[in-house]
Amino acid sequence: MAKTKNPEQNSAEIGFEKQIWAAADKLRGSMDASEYKHVILGLIFLKYLSDKFDDQYKALKEAGDGFEEDRDAYDEKNVFYVPASARWKKIAAKAHAPEIGKVIDDAMVAIEKENAKLKGVLPKNFARPELDKRRLGEVVDLFTNITMTAHGDTKDILGRTYEYCLGQFAAQEGKLAGEFYTPACVVRTLVEVIKPFGDVRVYDPCCGSGGMFVQSAKFVENHQGNINKLSIFGQDSNPTTWKLCQMNLAIRGIEADLGEVAADTFFNDQHPSKKMDFILANPPFNISDWGGDKLQTDVRWKYGVPPAGNANFAWLQHMIHHLSPKGRIGMVLANGSLSSQSGNEGQIRKAIIEDDLLEGIVAMPPNLFYTATVPVALWFINKKKAQSGKSLFIDARNMGTMVTRRLREMADTDIAKIADTFDKFANGKFKAEKGFSAVVKTAEIAKQDYIVTPGRYVGLAEQEEDGEVFDEKMKRLTAELAGYFDESHKLEKEIKKRLGAIGWDM
Repeated sequence: MAKTKNPEQNSAEIGFEKQIWAAADKLRGSMDASEYKHVILGLIFLKYLSDKFDDQYKALKEAGDGFEEDRDAYDEKNVFYVPASARWKKIAAKAHAPEIGKVIDDAMVAIEKENAKLKGVLPKNFARPELDKRRLGEVVDLFTNITMTAHGDTKDILGRTYEYCLGQFAAQEGKLAGEFYTPACVVRTLVEVIKPFGDVRVYDPCCGSGGMFVQSAKFVENHQGNINKLSIFGQDSNPTTWKLCQMNLAIRGIEADLGEVAADTFFNDQHPSKKMDFILANPPFNISDWGGDKLQTDVRWKYGVPPAGNANFAWLQHMIHHLSPKGRIGMVLANGSLSSQSGNEGQIRKAIIEDDLLEGIVAMPPNLFYTATVPVALWFINKKKAQSGKSLFIDARNMGTMVTRRLREMADTDIAKIADTFDKFANGKFKAEKGFSAVVKTAEIAKQDYIVTPGRYVGLAEQEEDGEVFDEKMKRLTAELAGYFDESHKLEKEIKKRLGAIGWDM
């Protein structure tokens, strides 16, 4: 059995991150993870704002032109202006004062007042009575005393800490975590396959805390690209999650248009006329109360009206509607989407496949999500397929390693193998691997009633020969079987004997 480790350990993990998490765990007390999450993440963000401001302040001070309190001097460097009362040194000085909660709340209010982009985004509930002020002060001390330069760039360390804590909070919250968090290994698989790169638009219509955007930016940086060329668009219906995303992106210097407000994607599309080059999403699974009965004639349902009792194909068609002529989608859907024939879903799937949009399906292993143990599938849609009339199927159900009793993670090598298989499919160098991958023509999919479960197409993996002579193997196996039968008879007699002793006969 694999050695147990903390969830999301495949992301960069350092001492500072662990210290912050330990502090968060101290703060928890009687509070739910969903409550103290905002305390810790809010403080990380506040420290980030203050650090970035201090860096620019020092640079302006050294320049000697007297612009260190000039708002424009910060705006032109894309740095949030932090008023004097909200700077970290002021907060640190009050770490052990009874009013530390109010000091932090006031700092958040002051920052929002000075920065229109942050209006209504920052948490302002640190003064509430149930939040232990002594422990809150200890967390402030931790942020104050850590030597940031010992761990690398401040933006990078705080960004990684923010992401690490999101993952840890997701593990704590369990089922509720699905509203804001998609495991990093799942996001990375999507990103490594569709490769958002260049001067393009990236979109997530149910963006949660922004993991798809963060990983897209990482992909660009890892390939020596410029993240400023990415135009990020998204939205989320949960106001709290929408705020988490705003902070998560800001802490990494990622500019994004998440709409004017948190809003329902189906009823209040924040980007109705935009066409996107890359769409990455993990929509809520099998949502039954999405209001489909009120959207029967919606322009987005090009391939058929999705059932009112399940939003899976509403999400898929919404994304296809937003694709540019060269657009590509990578999304997570429940496995039922691969074979369901109910409520017009089979007809919608058929129409999408016949329009030659299905680039590939990846069947993922179970236990990747904190919210559910059931396996999911990754759908890849491409408006400009390199291999027309064909689709790639990958069965990755045996990939990954159990890192806890409940949680599995995909290794970097697993993700690389899936992405490499898609690359080879696109450039004509694909070779089928029994039990893992297959390329299938649309006509063959039609013979399977347009069911796209990868197991139907990839076959069974070839078993390695063990080298044992058949006759010898059969003698050994039958001898073992005889021993099991003998043991079974002995147990049967013992059970009958004990039942008889208490007056029961068989």
